This record gives sequence, C-alpha cells and structure tokens, in this order.
Amino acid sequence: MDADLVTPGPPWLPVEVHGSVGSTNAELAQARRPWRVVTAEEQRTGRGRLDRGWTTTPGSSIAASVLVPRPETAPLGWVPLVAGLALRDALTSVSGLEASLKWPNDLLLPADGDRKVAGILAELTPAGVVVGTGVNVDQGRAELPVDTATSLRLAGAPGVRRERVLTAYLVRLAALLRELDDDAYAVRAAYEAACTTVGREVVVHLPTSQLRGVATGIDADGRLCLRTGDGPCAVAAGDVVHVR
Repeated sequence: MDADLVTPGPPWLPVEVHGSVGSTNAELAQARRPWRVVTAEEQRTGRGRLDRGWTTTPGSSIAASVLVPRPETAPLGWVPLVAGLALRDALTSVSGLEASLKWPNDLLLPADGDRKVAGILAELTPAGVVVGTGVNVDQGRAELPVDTATSLRLAGAPGVRRERVLTAYLVRLAALLRELDDDAYAVRAAYEAACTTVGREVVVHLPTSQLRGVATGIDADGRLCLRTGDGPCAVAAGDVVHVR
C-alpha cells in the first residue's frame, strides 16, 4: 500500500506503512498520541473478536489500526460500533457494493450471500481506544479461510484500490466520532438503520451460555437489545448468529 495515496487529513497523523507485523493493534498498544494510523501489507498474528485469528495475504487486503481518543460524552461502548458504521459507509461509497452491519461490527456483503468481508477489534489503552480493521479486498475463494468469508472482488467489485478504502474509512470515522459527542442519538439511529441484526431472530453465543430471541434495537450504551422467551434483556458482547 502506498502511504502517499492515503490522504485523510487532520486530525489523522501521516499513515505508517509496514511490510510485515505481528499485529497492527499491538503496534499501537503502547502509543501515547491519538490519531495515529498503522497499516501493514502482511499481518502474521492478528486477532479478531473472541481471539479468533486474522492473518492477511500481502497485497490482497487491508490490515490497519488506529488510536482514537475516548469519547468526551458518549459511552465508550459506541466506539467499535461507530468504527463499523464508518467502514460500512466507506466500503459502499468506494466499491459501489451494498454492505450491512451484523452487531456489533462485522461487515457483510448481500451480493455474496451475506458473507463476511471485514471485521473490527477495539481495545482500550491508557491513551484511548485502539481500533483494528481487517478488510478482504482482492482474494479469490481459495485464499479465504472459511466459506462464510468473502472479498470485494468476489462480491463483484474487482480492482478496488485499498488506499481509497482506507482514506474513506478514516475520513468517515473522524466525522462520526465528532458527531458521537455532538449528537449521539443521530449516530445511534444511523447505526440501527445499517444494522441488519435489528429485527432478526438471532442466537447470541456467550462465554458460558447462549440466548435466542429477536433483536429489537440498540440501547444508549451500544448493547444489543433482545426479546427472549424469558423477557427482554441486553448484551454488551457476544457472537451473534442470524437465524435464517
């Protein structure tokens, strides 16, 4: 990836491009200055949510992490959701493909059977929140680890420049983080509109149990609200499966 072509502008610092790293999130774990951006052609030991592995093939995907400040007024739980919304908007605008959100921040492409094209992992640090992003851009089917994954190319958008996607994501993320402090209700409404989990019957896998019910919305803290056979509840974290 050519750092000179990633031009998000303030408040972002110049993008730091590496050939190969263990994890882009780990590169920012000890950072002290917000608005840093780290990306790598190859990520050898990256992690997704629930400690799942996320490695990248050089030249075919985006592995990037940013350090953003904590929100001034909004709940901290909204940062990873806002990142998902920003990435969804960026993918749609650059590739022309419709993308949807599965709570909390998995990106699905309806054009390829709602397969997953991107994921996000947010980690709290003393200086703010590190948000890691992985996007499958140019892989073929055989290059992906599971059948439930896809890439922009496989979904019908070949030739997308990774620099354009990353720039669009960073610009949108900064704007949404500002809006989160100014008008959290508007961001919440935009997220709900893009999240196809809302209104669906789902199974939420928790560390020691699972919940089944209908997702009714997102609460003020970013939790997924469910209507279950035992009554309403809200979950802050979990692995969601859309029931077909």
